Order: sequence, then C-alpha cells, then structure tokens
Amino acid sequence: MHDVTRGFAMIACAVLMTLSEAGTVSAQPATLYVSTAGDDSWTGALAAPAADGNDGPLATLEAVRDALRAVHAPDGATVIVRGGTYERDATFELTAEDSGADGAPVVYRAADGEHVRLVGGKRVVEFAPVIDAAILERLLPEARGEVLQADISALGIDDLGAPDGGGLELFFNDEPMTPARWPNEGFVRVTDLVGGDPVDVRGTKGDKTGKFMYEGDRPERWTDENDPWVHGYWFWDWSDQRHRVDAIDLTERVISVEPPYHGYGYRVGQWFYAFNLLAELDTPGEWYLDRETSILYFWPPSPIAEGDAVVSVIDSIVAARATKHVEFRGMTFEACRETAIRIEGGEDTRVVGCVIRNTGAWAARIAGGERNGVVGCDITGTGGGGIALSGGDRPTLTPAGHYADNNHIHHYSRWSRMYNPAVTLSGVGNRATHNLIDNAPHMGIGFSGNDHLMEFNEIHSVCFESNDAGAIYAGRDWTMRGTVIRYNYMHHVNGFEARGCVGVYLDDMFCGTEIVGNVFYKVTRAAFIGGGRDCLVENNLFVDCQPALHIDNRAMGWAGYHVATTMKDRLDDMPFRDPVWAERYPKLLNVWEDEPAAPKGNVVARNVSFGGKWDGVQEGARGYVQFDDNLIDEDPHFRGTPPEDFRLRDDSPAFDLGFRPIPVDRMGLYESKERASWPVEHVVREKPAEVGD
Repeated sequence: MHDVTRGFAMIACAVLMTLSEAGTVSAQPATLYVSTAGDDSWTGALAAPAADGNDGPLATLEAVRDALRAVHAPDGATVIVRGGTYERDATFELTAEDSGADGAPVVYRAADGEHVRLVGGKRVVEFAPVIDAAILERLLPEARGEVLQADISALGIDDLGAPDGGGLELFFNDEPMTPARWPNEGFVRVTDLVGGDPVDVRGTKGDKTGKFMYEGDRPERWTDENDPWVHGYWFWDWSDQRHRVDAIDLTERVISVEPPYHGYGYRVGQWFYAFNLLAELDTPGEWYLDRETSILYFWPPSPIAEGDAVVSVIDSIVAARATKHVEFRGMTFEACRETAIRIEGGEDTRVVGCVIRNTGAWAARIAGGERNGVVGCDITGTGGGGIALSGGDRPTLTPAGHYADNNHIHHYSRWSRMYNPAVTLSGVGNRATHNLIDNAPHMGIGFSGNDHLMEFNEIHSVCFESNDAGAIYAGRDWTMRGTVIRYNYMHHVNGFEARGCVGVYLDDMFCGTEIVGNVFYKVTRAAFIGGGRDCLVENNLFVDCQPALHIDNRAMGWAGYHVATTMKDRLDDMPFRDPVWAERYPKLLNVWEDEPAAPKGNVVARNVSFGGKWDGVQEGARGYVQFDDNLIDEDPHFRGTPPEDFRLRDDSPAFDLGFRPIPVDRMGLYESKERASWPVEHVVREKPAEVGD
C-alpha cells in the first residue's frame, strides 16, 4: 500500500508541475503516458522508460485516472496510450470527478501512428493436439488431426457463462469464430409438429409446445453431447430463440426443447440449426467449449502458431458515469462479454475514431445525459447491436442531443439476431447521421420516442435473415411523433430468401414521421405506413422497388384490438394536452375523437418511382391518403445509369412537378481526421434467389 500511495503522490506532483509551467496553474493541459512497458510507481510524464529506470510511463489507465483525480485537472488532460495490447481484468470506470471542462476535455488517445488494443479477454497459447480416444471418436475423421485443445481453467477463468450468448467465446486473428454447429451454414426445416397445444394466428397455424420433427439422421451423432442447443425462427420470420435440447427421439426424429417455449409457438416449414456440439466441430473456424471440463476445442482456420486466439472474460471495457467532456480516441476495444463502452448520464462524452469489435453485446450504449456521441468508429462483430442512444425527457419533450455520426457498422448482431440494430434512438431529440450500415440479419436503425433525426445514412444488405422487418423501423404509438428520416440511401433490402422486407417500416399505427428526400434502390416495400396517421412521404426517389409505397388500414381490421388498449393507453401516458405538446403536435388533441383507427392525414407528394412497382396501397386506406404530383413509371431522365448515378438531368419532368434535387453526394460516410479508417470497403449482398426458383 505504501508503494502505491507513493506512486500516486509522484504522479500528482508531475501533473502539478506540468500545470504550473510558466508560473501559472492554467498554462496547458497535463500530458501523461501509459505503456505496456510502464510502471504505476512512475510519474507517467515520459513516453518511454528513462535510461536510469527511475521514471517513465504508467502501466494502467487506473493509475492515470487516480492521479488526475488528485489534482482535479482544471484545464483538461491528454492521456497518450502507447501501442500494444492491454488485457483488461476489470472495467475501466470513470465518474463525475474524472471530467474535463468545456474547451478543456480529458482525452484518452492512442499515440500517433501506434495501435492500441484494450482487450476484455485473455490470450490462449497452450493449445495441444487432441489425444483422448473418446473425444477423437466423437469427431468426424477429417477433423481428428486438425482439432486442438486448451485448458481454460489454466488461465484462471472459472465463469464460462452459458452457450446462448453473453458467456465465454473465442476470437482468432481478430475474427469471431463459430460455435460448432450443424449445418455449417444456413438452416434445416421443421418438418412436422408433435406438440398438442395448437395455435392459430389469423390463419397461420402452429403449436405452442416445443416438440418438432426433422429430416434425416444427423442427430444420431449427438448422443454423447452433454449440452446441445438449437437456434431457430420458430413461428414468425422476425422472432428467434435459442433453446437447450431436452431430448431427441432418434426413431421418430423428434427434438424436444426445454421450456420456456417460444412465445409465439412453432410452425412447420420454419428453420433452425443445432449448435454447441463437439461432434459437429468439422470445419476450420469452429470451436466448442466443454463447460464440465473447461476444455476448449478448436479447429483453427490457419496455423495456430501464426495467429492470436483470445477468449472473452470481462463484461465491459469502459464505463463512464456522469462524466463531462471526456473523450476516447483512436483505440481498439474488443473481446468482452457484454457492451464494450457504457456512457451513463453526463455531458459531451465522446468515442471518436475507434475500432469496436467482437463484443458479446453492443459496441456502445449511451443512456441519459446530454450531447454524448460516437463518431467515426468502425464497429463489427458485435453480439448485439452497434450504438444505442437513449436520452431526453418525453413528458417535457426535452431533447438529449446524443449522436452517432460517420460510423461504419457492419456484420453485427451475431448472438441477438433480431431487434438489435446498428443504431437505436430512443427518448427525444437524438440523431444518426452519415453512418454506413450493412450486412446484418435484422434492422439497420430502430427508433422510438420523439423528434429524432436520421439523415445521410447508407443502409444496405440488412434484414437478410428475417422477413416482415425494416431497414429503419418503429411501431405502435400515436404519440411518438416528430422524427425526420431524410436524405438516406437504402438499397438491397430484400429479406430472407427474397420473401420481402421493408425500407422505412412504420409498423402498427406509428404516426407523425417524415420520409423525405431518400433514395431507395432494390428495396421491397420501400416506404411502409402500417395504418398510422399524419406521415409525410415526399420527394423520395424509388428505383426498382417492389413496391415503392405501402399504406394500409390495419387498425380498421385485424389490428383493431390495439386501438382501445395499447394505443389509447400510450396516448394517456403522455401529457398531450399540455401546451408544449399541443403546440408541437396539435393533431394529437382530437385523435381519439377523429376516427382513431383510420389512417388519416398521410401525404404522398412529389416522389419519383421508376422501374419495379409503385403502388402497394390497400384500397381501404386509399381514400384517406392525399396524393400530390408524383412521377410514376415515366423516365425521370437520369444523368447516368443507376445505381452509379441517381441524379436527374435539368430537363427531368419531375422538376416540373416540384421535385427538388436530392443531395446524393453527401450520403454515407465522409472523409475526416476523426474516421477510424479511410477509404472504407463494404460488400453488397445481391438479392437471393426467391423460394422456388
């Protein structure tokens, strides 16, 4: 304890000396260094160890934090983290006392030109060939000479977690590896149901009991497995669940899963796969953890000696609570079990130009506070979504001003496949701008609340494992109004097996949203109003969409039961008659008296639709919609050939109808010193073959 106290005192003195340069305490921010070659008994004033070994950089972020606390860093500070890998054994926690000031932030950043990795896991180096005859017998012949094993308990890890997400998982050469599964890619089908508790949802029939039949004899290989699981889309194409297997009847080809059963039930023809199976470790990149013995089995995709194998250990890497004017810049955060960076409350705390990858849950979650943001980051391989922004006060319509700007978020939602978007906005007055979002099983952006802004984003190749889902999605509320979705480029959104998804999906009577100036290319049901009111679809360009526009009156039919329950309850929960609400959303004042189930007040004006199909409006809704000056199935005179060029020539007939040029050159990422990488590459998923093709 004496050495630690002495170390903090020395660091504090060094900081004070820096602050006191030229005889004034406010001369300049402190600069301290952290290095893998550092020592927490040193001052941190030097970038490298001194020749005499008596001073140099610090070894841990905690030492820097505590030193800055001691002097209160009134003029901010810069913490320069030297290149290297820092294996974290606990979350780095900051509180209000670790704040900077307006114009004088506390910045934790990577040293110029150096690669800093903050790792929430441990390297696994002691791999050996599998020699246990019983284990080898369970493997397929082609795997027996390839699979290696390591004892995880030797690393001091005793909390292994569950196989269905949030537990220990394996990464190799910065890529997530695949838990051993069958089939290796894709799904197999439920061929029949055994249950006994039938369910019928508007003619879609299934069973509530988790007993279903499969085809073939593959499960005969699983008889020695101690913890098999299945993951499937059991009833609807947008609702998945992982189940532990209770029993397999090999004679009748029936799999029974442990309760709780899926809430919607099970249906013939739906799809699933099995995982957490040692017997199915049969291809490079797969792994299996025996949680009874703590033995990790792995078939590396390249020689094990030429790569790094890392297992996740801690939950989060950074937690900032009530901090103000704090930044993290240019570092890599990876290999944790939950969300990498959590920002709770506070103001002007930012994550800038970082790489966040291979997390068990989200990359970053911001909740409460004001003007906190994530800027210029590359985010991939998350177990859940990308960036969650929540803040602002709905009863007073006070905005939070949180933001996600210029981030590339891709290949996310590895574990939580549904309803974990790249960006989610909730509360009041948050924004997602200039992000590139691609390659995900479900949504690109999800939102709830009021007065959000989504603009200049590019979204493609999302919803590839789901149907009846949206690239941008919200649903079921009259009061969540005021959001603007403008100048986004959405393309190649077609759904699982090309059964169809949605571009902007205002589901189940969602209201008061503007869809303006967007470009939709090869998107099914590009602009979708599911029975809602007071929405604006204006000045959008739809190219090869099937269809471009969908509006229905579902609350006057099958969804009518929501009107007097969910919709009315949510209306009554908000002070919509108070002056601030009445001025902002005057149409809410009489919504309950004005045919509440009808899709009134929707305006579709000055849009261009070329190729594909324009009109998916249901007849029961058509009479409630105002259509003005849309250019449909007429050559709009493109300057080039879409998708290379969506701009219109000056002689376009659309301009005669009042169409305004769309700033397509501003959509997507932009070059900036705050970008984690440039240029940025991304791969488009072309529309898959439709079922039956």
